[in-house]
Amino acid sequence: MAGYGRRTARIMTAAAAVMVAVACGSTDDASPPPSSPTALPASGTGTVEFGGRPVTVHVPASSDPARPAPLVIALHGFGSNPDELESYLRLTPESERRGFVYAYPEGATDDRGDRFWNATDACCVFTSAVPDDSRHLSELISTIQDTYRIDPARVYLIGHSNGGFMAHRMACDHAEQITAIVSLNAATWNDATRCRPSEPVGVLAVHSTADETVAFGGGVNGSATYPSAATTVARWRDHNGCAGAGSEASARDLVATLPGDETSVRAYTQGCAGGSSVQSWTINGGTHVPQLGPDFAPAVTEFLLSQVDPAR
Repeated sequence: MAGYGRRTARIMTAAAAVMVAVACGSTDDASPPPSSPTALPASGTGTVEFGGRPVTVHVPASSDPARPAPLVIALHGFGSNPDELESYLRLTPESERRGFVYAYPEGATDDRGDRFWNATDACCVFTSAVPDDSRHLSELISTIQDTYRIDPARVYLIGHSNGGFMAHRMACDHAEQITAIVSLNAATWNDATRCRPSEPVGVLAVHSTADETVAFGGGVNGSATYPSAATTVARWRDHNGCAGAGSEASARDLVATLPGDETSVRAYTQGCAGGSSVQSWTINGGTHVPQLGPDFAPAVTEFLLSQVDPAR
């Protein structure tokens, strides 16, 4: 986990300094439909190719073809990879405990060898390659739904950094597929007109106040601006029609290296359409890659599984 943190922070800091740019909001390259993947695993964990990239899928031992299961997809950060993300988040035990199918795909590789997601107008394309990752992930969700008995009312994304930006984009682009997302140290589109979700999506935005890469108060990545943690939450409250100032919940102890219950929680549920909710978890004193404690994975999983789309 420490290696993941050092590597991701170093790569993200270098990427933020690149003054190029191809903004992520530019027109995506047309992509051919993905080729049929190698057979996805019937049980356990297996890695296959989908659309020219690897994706690892874990099917819990409790999986029952007669009972629809939730689906959770995890998205890695810039320059990272799926295995590093799983070693950081540790969601496989939660898949076994809570019975959800779990997938962690790999982003595209740019001409410098860095893996990335073409997410929002600020993150994270730094070369000429502009893959249509929104379409790629939408088709991955559909393929997993065609392979396993997935409950369409319980499809979730979680992402860190560039993967968190991508989770926001997927919620904007494919709200009809996605029930809720969790983003860790990321933000939504800076251009608010680029996010027009077709229906409510539950959102948990987790952000560190001392994030040195994706600033809590918003900032610039290369030559592109991204919004603050507060603006990201406010936008999703508006999308979901949430009313009121929200309510404070008990603080949480999510980071092993910070004392006490360092993460403050504010939840918005009043008036939110479709039973959705928006929550803001603030890691006070946390960095871009905080050393997550044992309560993080159960806590974010609990949020995701609490969000169920009643219309599906």
